[in-house]
Amino acid sequence: MRAVVQRVTRAEVTVGKELISRISHGLCVLVGAMNGDNETDVAFMARKLSTLRIFPDSEGRMNLSVQDAGGAILLVSQFTLAADTTSGTRPSFTAALPPEQAKPLLEMLATQLRTKGIEVGTGEFGAKMELALVNDGPVTIMLDSRDKRKK
Repeated sequence: MRAVVQRVTRAEVTVGKELISRISHGLCVLVGAMNGDNETDVAFMARKLSTLRIFPDSEGRMNLSVQDAGGAILLVSQFTLAADTTSGTRPSFTAALPPEQAKPLLEMLATQLRTKGIEVGTGEFGAKMELALVNDGPVTIMLDSRDKRKK
């Protein structure tokens, strides 16, 4: 799984003119499931997202997790994170997990984060969404569950 994590002061996702989800202080996470991803990748991502220390402590150092900071997570599916741009000018998305396999993994990720006591909002899987956010810092981090395999 790949994720782009942004520390935000607020974020919201709409489909059409309908507000689907909104958070204030927390993380906006764009996440894409890749071919070969499974429950192990979900567990890795849930652990990283819940414990990543990118919120400031009382001294202004990035020492707090989203849980420590009392923040929420807006989780938005983003198959385009699987883009392969190595050839030509049109990205290939063949590395993206098919929707019928990706959706359960993304739902599992949201459930695991909620189990950790984090408020989680989500987008609408497969829909054309509009995402509005205010990046705080700015702080933007990229995560890839395949990194766990490099150790």
